[in-house]
Amino acid sequence: MRVFESIDELRALIGHEAAVGEWFTVDQARINGFAEVTGDHQWIHVDVERAKVESPYGGTIAHGFLTLSLLSQLSRECFEIRGDYPVRINYGLNRVRFPSAVPAGARVRARFTPQAVEVVEGGWQVVWAVTVDLEGAAKPAAYAEWAVRLYR
Repeated sequence: MRVFESIDELRALIGHEAAVGEWFTVDQARINGFAEVTGDHQWIHVDVERAKVESPYGGTIAHGFLTLSLLSQLSRECFEIRGDYPVRINYGLNRVRFPSAVPAGARVRARFTPQAVEVVEGGWQVVWAVTVDLEGAAKPAAYAEWAVRLYR
């Protein structure tokens, strides 16, 4: 867990990798749960037997949006920004790509690089370049530019 004692400490790292998380397993139960919540029951995600036969991946894969939704959890487990910011919100995404599918049972981890740290009314906006590594894969599972706001 990387701890940033201040916004200035984080700002000094713009353009440099600031934190790398631990490996996290994306199991079939999580994929099925995500399908239930979102209503996306496409067979490539939830039909294990069919995916073994018909999927180009040899089995089920996580939804791209599931991989993206893990950013909040992966960031919480990876770093902390200290300060008086009781409200922290996901402000949005500037860019998202999914270069590799995440097979059920695979492990992912996130790498965070601050791209911008800017004053906004009532607080700060941090734009992170996030790479979600897929263990053993040549290409990452996801890449996103993620804007997060920290309000006083």
